[in-house]
Amino acid sequence: MVLITLAHHIDVELLREAYRLTRKGGAVGVDGQTATAYAENLEENLQSLLDRFKSGTYKAPPVRRSHIPKGDSEKTRPIGVPTFGVKVLQRAVVMVLEAVYEQNFLDCSYGFQPGRSAHQALEVLRQGSMAMGGGWVLDVDIQKFFDTLDHSHLRRFLDQRVCDGVLRRAIDKRLKAGVLEDGSVKFPDTGTPQGGVVSPLLANIYLHDVLDLWFEEVVRPGLTGRAFLIRYADDVVIVFSLEKDARRVLDVLEKRLGKFGLFLHPEKTRLVMFRPPCEGLGRSKRPGSFDFLGFTHHWCRSLKGYWVVKRRTAKDRFRRALKEISKWCRQHRHLPVAEQQRVLTWKLRGHSQYYGITGNGKAVSKFFRQVVHVWRKWLSRRSQRARMKWETFNRLLARYPLPAPVVVHSLYRRTANP
Repeated sequence: MVLITLAHHIDVELLREAYRLTRKGGAVGVDGQTATAYAENLEENLQSLLDRFKSGTYKAPPVRRSHIPKGDSEKTRPIGVPTFGVKVLQRAVVMVLEAVYEQNFLDCSYGFQPGRSAHQALEVLRQGSMAMGGGWVLDVDIQKFFDTLDHSHLRRFLDQRVCDGVLRRAIDKRLKAGVLEDGSVKFPDTGTPQGGVVSPLLANIYLHDVLDLWFEEVVRPGLTGRAFLIRYADDVVIVFSLEKDARRVLDVLEKRLGKFGLFLHPEKTRLVMFRPPCEGLGRSKRPGSFDFLGFTHHWCRSLKGYWVVKRRTAKDRFRRALKEISKWCRQHRHLPVAEQQRVLTWKLRGHSQYYGITGNGKAVSKFFRQVVHVWRKWLSRRSQRARMKWETFNRLLARYPLPAPVVVHSLYRRTANP
């Protein structure tokens, strides 16, 4: 069913709610306007935004491109930073479109959807792999997905559900807005900038048709064994019980993606044997591991002696997180110790909030210990004196303690409290 009129759902009240949900501490766009400055004349700004949106006079300014580290290498990931007003409007558009699309998205999709999370995807992957007794994992890496998303195909996918002219013009203007980088504005024919509020939803709409529906309706019915797909935005893994099924899908997947302007990364896309270890397997036949959503998945003995799938923090994520904290401590080592403690507490709790899952306590504890060493190192360099002794630092820690590592997402707690 194609929905013609949707823009009437966007009014000042919805924009006000969109403003409330928009992150206030993010980087500023090309106009330099902060969330604080926008809030000084909030009602006027929201009304002006609504009037321009409804009349068609709204113009999407270019996004400001910045780069953040990618993985544990020297490579960076381009991020598009919209203006704050654009963020508010995009949030309102997403709120309307979510009501249309969420009922159609398949259970295999978990990224950037209300009520769904990365930890749910990880748990379904763990349970599905163990229920299958292991098998073969196709670790799919779509090369530069957000940069190569084809606008013409995206518009065709949107045509299937949304033909509201006002809403579609706003989306088109966002796609055509251009990117400001190194003092010049470029207008790419493909892609939707990462960092834009609407980009994750557009990615889900695109891959819902290109990948999810294709796998469920075309691929899986033709397989000999069992298989399931898990997708979080453009991060995808497909688990097969049989190697021949996995290789057949790998052979046709590149053609399927190429039909829609997407390409598999030739080095990062790989097929991994993922079964519990068996006696007599040669070194070359040992089951592999794979990374998904920041965790390395591997087989391990449980306390009762059963083979289970466990997750530990991926090495590149561990090193990158520690490097970022070390950089912060170096740059802010002259702040009052109480202020440093406050920020480090916030960072460590955030780390536990994501990586604190059952079976990963060792890696989380190691990370916290490393942060303590990093903090002592940079506190020692606040002056030209000798390195701070551990006795002195331990007294400081007693006064300004850092939080202990916590398993936030416990399988046992969930079992005990269904």
